[in-house]
Amino acid sequence: MVIDENLIKSWAPNRSDEGHKGTFGTALIVAGSEFMTGAQTLAVSSCLRSGAGMVRVLGPKESYVSTRVSCPCALFSPYDNSVSKLLRQTSEYLKRAGAVLIGPGIDTKDPRNYALLSFFLENARSLVIDAGALTLLSSYKEELFQKLLSRKELGLNPAVLTPHVGEFRRLISVGSEVTTEELEKKCEKFSADYNCIVVLKNYKTIIQAPGEECYINIMANSGMGKGGSGDVLAGLMTGFLAQGMDPIVASVSSVYIHGFAGAVAGSELGKRAMLPTDVIENLPYAYESVGWK
Repeated sequence: MVIDENLIKSWAPNRSDEGHKGTFGTALIVAGSEFMTGAQTLAVSSCLRSGAGMVRVLGPKESYVSTRVSCPCALFSPYDNSVSKLLRQTSEYLKRAGAVLIGPGIDTKDPRNYALLSFFLENARSLVIDAGALTLLSSYKEELFQKLLSRKELGLNPAVLTPHVGEFRRLISVGSEVTTEELEKKCEKFSADYNCIVVLKNYKTIIQAPGEECYINIMANSGMGKGGSGDVLAGLMTGFLAQGMDPIVASVSSVYIHGFAGAVAGSELGKRAMLPTDVIENLPYAYESVGWK
């Protein structure tokens, strides 16, 4: 099914004027490292623009400088050096979090990030796995794929994986001999085999949930082909999930709204010059276009 404006309008969530920050959900974002601070800032900025009531950032203290300046509305919690203490700390945050994002800009060699991913797979009600966390998933398939599959038995929502085509090749262990069109077909099997939603990012984006019809976003825009665009999408998606949206609705809606905001940025600034930050700035216009208050 090709995603269009009417579909997204039909999913417009209710937003009561009597609500408060507790009403609109809390998102927990695990992102950033000493030399990858921008990914954290982009994901958090986008999530704050999603309508979520609160956004908590969990990451190494060295990663926080730009996010503190750019996102004064966010809550900040630095990693503890001890893995066991970090997991106890995270368990408390998770009690209040409607959705978790892990991956943008994380250090895949830091053992704390593997421990957090493993913990979230078993405990987070709604989970988005992006960027560095996808690398960890590919590196530890035997351990982590089983946890991905077991989420259904635990009563948790299917995790949402947001790979670009290269990351998806690593997930399914195929090389460049497999065409992009063949990869798209493999999404259905992977989604069903591991009970997850796959958001395969390319010039067109495929969203595949287990046993459901495939959604396709055809809003191609070369201006989105820049580092950081995926972080913006992941943050937006997590914010929608934190507000209680169904995972497939949140995934499809965020892809469309992200693409629409990108189209506005491209028309105003040019596709060559636009930046991922411009996509965030144009989210209000995207919401208006689909009737989301």
